[in-house]
Amino acid sequence: MTKIADIRTDYIRHKLSKEEALDNPVEQFTTWFKEALSAEVSEINAMNLATVKADNRPTSRIVLLKGVENGQFLFYSNYLSNKGKELADNPYAALTFFWWELERQVRIEGKITLVSPEQSDQYFNSRPRGSQISAATSPQSAVIDNREILEERSANIEKKYADKEVVRPSQWGGYALLPDYIEFWQGRANRLHDRIAYKLEEDQTWSKNRLAP
Repeated sequence: MTKIADIRTDYIRHKLSKEEALDNPVEQFTTWFKEALSAEVSEINAMNLATVKADNRPTSRIVLLKGVENGQFLFYSNYLSNKGKELADNPYAALTFFWWELERQVRIEGKITLVSPEQSDQYFNSRPRGSQISAATSPQSAVIDNREILEERSANIEKKYADKEVVRPSQWGGYALLPDYIEFWQGRANRLHDRIAYKLEEDQTWSKNRLAP
């Protein structure tokens, strides 16, 4: 078996300078996202979402980015899930994207707010019906005795909405992260990576700096 410590990859595909990085980090993210689309990056919108629990311990999981609008990063989930409760208590979070095919990483930090019920409805109504049923079925993060409980609840909900549209559950909806820190990491040879970090200043302008790898 290969020793974990011996696993290595050298990064040589791209570079990133402070001068070529755009002045607005959200626009820079959009540029990189489009390049990732063109490169057919797998699970391009998958991102690690980190929150803080009531005992101040960090926790994280993978969720899906569902939009970048008005300078904010949007995702959807169950408000009563563990992450929902954590964000209700401490409305700050961090996102991390890793696009292996381009040897790139993006880190985003900021404050979380709920999107409007109307916007949550609009997105919910755009989802596949099966995903709508699942959102209404699952008491996300709650302990359950077995899978059969979920399957029975799903069947009951399908029956309830057999001849009509599924209504968005009140405990399910959208979040928007308004960033105050964004960092772009470009893998480079011999671990001398490029890191360009943006910080939102008090006057609401972005500062931009190169960080040591």
